[in-house]
Amino acid sequence: MPEDRWVLLRRVDSYDPAKMGEVVREGFELLGRAPQGRVLIKPNVVFANRNYSQHAFTCPELVGVTADRVREFPGVADLVIGESGAFAIPTRLSFKESGFYEMGQRHGVPVVDFNEDRYRKVDLRKGKYHKTLLCPRLIHDADFKIWMPKLKFHICCEITNALKLNIGSLLHKERMLFHDDRLNDKIVDVLEIGYPDLVITDAVTIGHGFESCAKPFHLGLIMISNDPIASDVVAAQILGYRPERVHHLRIASERGYGSIDPASVKVLGDVGIEELAQKTSGIVSEFQDMQKLDTRIRFYEGIGPNTGQICYGGCMAAVKGCLGTIDARRPGSLKNAKPGAIVTGIYEGDVDAGDGLCLLIGDCTEVRGSIRAKTVKRVKGCPIGAVKLTGVLPSVFGMPSPLFDLRDVPLVVANTIEKVIQKVKHRAF
Repeated sequence: MPEDRWVLLRRVDSYDPAKMGEVVREGFELLGRAPQGRVLIKPNVVFANRNYSQHAFTCPELVGVTADRVREFPGVADLVIGESGAFAIPTRLSFKESGFYEMGQRHGVPVVDFNEDRYRKVDLRKGKYHKTLLCPRLIHDADFKIWMPKLKFHICCEITNALKLNIGSLLHKERMLFHDDRLNDKIVDVLEIGYPDLVITDAVTIGHGFESCAKPFHLGLIMISNDPIASDVVAAQILGYRPERVHHLRIASERGYGSIDPASVKVLGDVGIEELAQKTSGIVSEFQDMQKLDTRIRFYEGIGPNTGQICYGGCMAAVKGCLGTIDARRPGSLKNAKPGAIVTGIYEGDVDAGDGLCLLIGDCTEVRGSIRAKTVKRVKGCPIGAVKLTGVLPSVFGMPSPLFDLRDVPLVVANTIEKVIQKVKHRAF
């Protein structure tokens, strides 16, 4: 952790490679040390779809110009771009849909799905829930790490920037562990293996709503920092949060990763936090508060069994992800859904589904009150993934299902098979 923590804020109105290259060069100059050895660039490529999700991932060309700049340093022996995208979706498909493979070819940099590559099991000294992790080889062996998040509002963790990006450091086989009311602690657990040397944030266009199918908002900013905590402190303020109200950021500070006092961060550049916060102040990120959604479905969020807190990262997060994807794919689906109710966690109170169906989602879900509904149905799992719910919610509430998409379903199947083949090759050789 650097003693002198800084964040550079530069106006960048468009994804112009020349302008982005200038800002990246300035960031390396401020860093005061050169990348060397094996360098890993980790962007945010959580999900992409050419038809309805093109604002959820880091701009590929920003990553490309960063790779070009890294190559200029004589001590760099190896350079690779790596990421693990959304659970249950082949990351290689998101690489294709977002243009990352094409960018990698243009700039001569390999683009690797961590799930297809080798990994090592490592012990964590600071982990609260994760005592060990299957660490991707490219993270474990990196001498210099550059994290490149996409600045977005998040459906259950307030913001996604440098720290939240580390969920993409996890292999899919461990991604859903503790992804419930312990999610914020989980994020900080992973910081131990994913502590970057430099953070370059794409905030030219930021995202709101459901972050994997984010709606765009032009902010016109690239943010660079020598410290992930400092980067998130500034990012939180830009999106209208006090840093101590971003739970994983507060937890990281409590575990000794650095102060989250804004005064502890030196802010440089040609635009200020207040001006940027004023620009984002009118954004309503719908899926952060389900009660604000324009739909006849009613939502009842109960506490989780582990911490006694709302189970924000578990089944309700899956509900948000499923509904967010459905509505992004076919806008208006939520507004026209059949009336009913969805309950997650242990809910203290009465539930009113009217004449519709009441859906209890998750193994621990119960209603400690009365239920008014035509029918009550339970979907088991802990936590339930958004993909599984995609097979349930559309049929129950009369919404168009992505599972019947004639373009996307064959792509998922084909890329899943290709992923398995590549995994066998990587592990064998």
